Amino acid sequence: MQRSHRLGALVAIVVTITVTADAQVGGKLVVGGNPTPGTEQPEPPHLADRITITGCLQAAPKANDSTDANTPSDARYVLANAERIDRVPAGTGGSPAAASAASPNYRLMGIESQFTAFVGTKVEVSGEIKPAPSTDAKGPTLIVEFIQKLASSCK
Repeated sequence: MQRSHRLGALVAIVVTITVTADAQVGGKLVVGGNPTPGTEQPEPPHLADRITITGCLQAAPKANDSTDANTPSDARYVLANAERIDRVPAGTGGSPAAASAASPNYRLMGIESQFTAFVGTKVEVSGEIKPAPSTDAKGPTLIVEFIQKLASSCK
């Protein structure tokens, strides 16, 4: 009798391990709805508006940005002496906004922690370009998706 209980327990353990492993390896977790209820989700990126530029990352002059550091803002940092480089995948950077985005300065949109370590350095930045409104002389805004340091100083 004990032997059949052991065999039953062993079968139960093997089935449990098999089901668990299948769920972890081959099973798909289906999540429905908004992952952060109450928060509006951003629009998907427009690949045709994606560009890559290099320049000197600087704090924005007179940055009177009262938003939380974890809230994306384009009022905190600028990319000065910017030069566009052609380092984006095919099918990107071809929109009218991207084509007309030749500017020596760009406002950088992102959260505080994306930029603080790079202030005063030469960086390469990739992201989606948003043209400046005609009433705004501060230049276009780049929604930063990627940033990396190229040199320790802007010289």
